[in-house]
Amino acid sequence: MLDAMGISGRRDPPPRRAGLQFDLNGRPVAPGRWETLRRAVIGDKGASRDVLTLADADVVVVAESDDEAASSSSVLDDSALRPDAQAIVRHVLALPAANVATAAEVAALDDYELVSVDVVGDRFEIPTGLQAVVLARVQRVDALHLSQERSRMASLASRHFGLPLGWQIAQRPG
Repeated sequence: MLDAMGISGRRDPPPRRAGLQFDLNGRPVAPGRWETLRRAVIGDKGASRDVLTLADADVVVVAESDDEAASSSSVLDDSALRPDAQAIVRHVLALPAANVATAAEVAALDDYELVSVDVVGDRFEIPTGLQAVVLARVQRVDALHLSQERSRMASLASRHFGLPLGWQIAQRPG
């Protein structure tokens, strides 16, 4: 894509759209035939409550860890996680203030969004001189994909002179 000056620029990722389901990699899942037919007949009135967004306030933390050595599988095994339900995955990083915007742009390439630190409260201890950053996205969760995302976030933090502090998984109660 060329701008007015004829310079090739990177395209911004498409915005997340409400009403979508996401797979284990955080990618949108196309609705099935039944869902497409249901929407055509009755519209979004009977939309599935399983559709989750980062703005949903009725979620509770079902799993979390601030221990880098703890395996994702052991934490998830001891949690109330429902693996077939959508979840909000939050990664908490500590970054220098000057690097927050750049790190958020890189994370946005994988559909992560910068959310308020208030969602994690004072659960994570922030090292002096660094700023807490919470990157989140909606997806289904299993131990393998969570481990991959933890590694990705640790790498992102390291490349931006920061530290990974921990992670949380939030789902609707039930």
